[in-house]
Amino acid sequence: MYEQFYGLNERPFDLTPNPRYLLLTPSHREALANLDYGIASRKGLIVLTGEAGTGKTTLLRRVITSGVTGTARPRNVRTVYLANPTLDRREFVEYLARGFGLPPETYSSKTRLLLELERVLLEFRRADTSVALIVDEAQSLPHELMEEVRLLANIESDTDKLLPVLLVGQPELADRLNDRELRQLKQRVALRCRLEPLDLHQTAAYIAHRLTLAGADPASVFSRESVIAIYERSHGVPRSINVVCDNALLSGYALERRPIGSDVIAEVGEDFDLTPSGLSHEADTHTGPLARGFGQNELPPDRPADRTPDSWPPAPLRWREPERRVP
Repeated sequence: MYEQFYGLNERPFDLTPNPRYLLLTPSHREALANLDYGIASRKGLIVLTGEAGTGKTTLLRRVITSGVTGTARPRNVRTVYLANPTLDRREFVEYLARGFGLPPETYSSKTRLLLELERVLLEFRRADTSVALIVDEAQSLPHELMEEVRLLANIESDTDKLLPVLLVGQPELADRLNDRELRQLKQRVALRCRLEPLDLHQTAAYIAHRLTLAGADPASVFSRESVIAIYERSHGVPRSINVVCDNALLSGYALERRPIGSDVIAEVGEDFDLTPSGLSHEADTHTGPLARGFGQNELPPDRPADRTPDSWPPAPLRWREPERRVP
């Protein structure tokens, strides 16, 4: 609807986990490296946590579609992806059997499932094919399925694990793993990583990245002030950034606003009950409005060399303003 008005080839802020739009911040890059290494090296149990909307599912889609490299040649990954873990034990067994292409007689028999699954996994191992079971929203796994996951992670040869298992969920997953009844499962976790929300500069890079991929000039779509307002309202959560930006583009199109200003962002934030974080006030206190910062690399006067980086005030936001033509 608004694509032509803003010079877009497609909608850049849809809520689908499209790996093409993945921006690898340091947090996302570290998590991706852990997933890549864990699957390629068959490390057993891998845990990825992060607040809702921080990009966990998009990261998983990247692994599923692009494969893994590990320390050798790139390889595709044969995955069984469980997006809804609220199953009972019988349904879980059937889901695994179907996912790995096992014969129908394994659907109702756990013993047959384990025997056939081990055979298939050994074939994958001999063929040097990476394989993984991915459980999304794992904080919702029933206790009995947590125990099944532990048993699956125990399937191994003499040298390594045969089935890497990725448990992906919100921070409540870490709390559940601290449960005494799940201590055996926690002890088998080989790798753990966590996705963090974006900071202001990463939010600006995220918005620019998506707009650029969709064919637009970021500076002609959002002003610097509006980018700051988007960060304040979204708190750096990518899913919330998408919601704010998509609705701001719709409102901006209706108002024929280009670039979109912070007033439009404020209206969208109020509509979705997104409380601002107060970043602008903090920025005014320390460095003047962040909107005045314009891509400078020099050390500002209020950042003396004898102070550590952690004590520096926020850096100015890098965001190119659109060229203003003189009539």
